[in-house]
Amino acid sequence: MRVRFSPGRPPKLRPKQLQRLIKLLLKGPMARGYRTNLWTTARIALLIDEEFGVDYHRNHIGRLMHRLKWSHQKPERRAIECDEQAVEQWKRRQWPRIKTKPLGWAPT
Repeated sequence: MRVRFSPGRPPKLRPKQLQRLIKLLLKGPMARGYRTNLWTTARIALLIDEEFGVDYHRNHIGRLMHRLKWSHQKPERRAIECDEQAVEQWKRRQWPRIKTKPLGWAPT
């Protein structure tokens, strides 16, 4: 007796469609009219539905992107007005002083 594995459900998108999807994703979301340059699972699901007529739930887009060797990236939140030199100076002078204080209440 040999063990046979179930191949599972066939993919919804064919290989040529996946290649076209990658090209569309590389253009960026701003090329599709979005205000930010960030692909979300909901945006990718809508793109697939509009371009290929295939309905993917946004929760399953992560599996599809993983299969395409794409990883999710979270943009770094940083203020535009941030003065890096002032931050480094604060880290060198102020942070060591603050860090050495005992945490919580302690009798003196």
